[in-house]
Amino acid sequence: MKRQQGFTLIELVVVIIILGILAVTAAPKFINLQSDARVSALEGMKSSIQGANSLVYSKAALSGEQNESTFDLDVGTGTDVAIAYGYMQATLASIEAGTDVTFNVGTSATDSTIVTDNNADWTIFADSGVATIWQVGAPDTCRFTYTQAAALNGTPQYSAVPAASNC
Repeated sequence: MKRQQGFTLIELVVVIIILGILAVTAAPKFINLQSDARVSALEGMKSSIQGANSLVYSKAALSGEQNESTFDLDVGTGTDVAIAYGYMQATLASIEAGTDVTFNVGTSATDSTIVTDNNADWTIFADSGVATIWQVGAPDTCRFTYTQAAALNGTPQYSAVPAASNC
């Protein structure tokens, strides 16, 4: 007679308990992935604007316009970029032309409601030399600001990207 081999009920229960403990400890790491992705995307957009600003400033310096308080600069994208002291102005048109990114337009710097929907992944609210930028669908606390250069030999300012807990 052949003896049957298999797992006992106690062994199966122990394995299920161990898997449950592992799931409970690992689940918070996976739940936070969306917030981490939003922060990474926000950092990418910030870097894109910083890179575009470097190119715009270089082009402005080559043309001798880096000291102008306002100037429209042809950067080769088909649309002139409005610059202030050699850097992109904090306006929708300037940032779109400099980065080649399309933005929706928001109602305010603190409200995620969209006024003009351009079917874009990003939203911007620009007012008085400060542009606030966030990803569509992100919480109101998940955004950064770009402040244009305000004086000769000044540089634009970027706020810090928020922590994942705010996104």
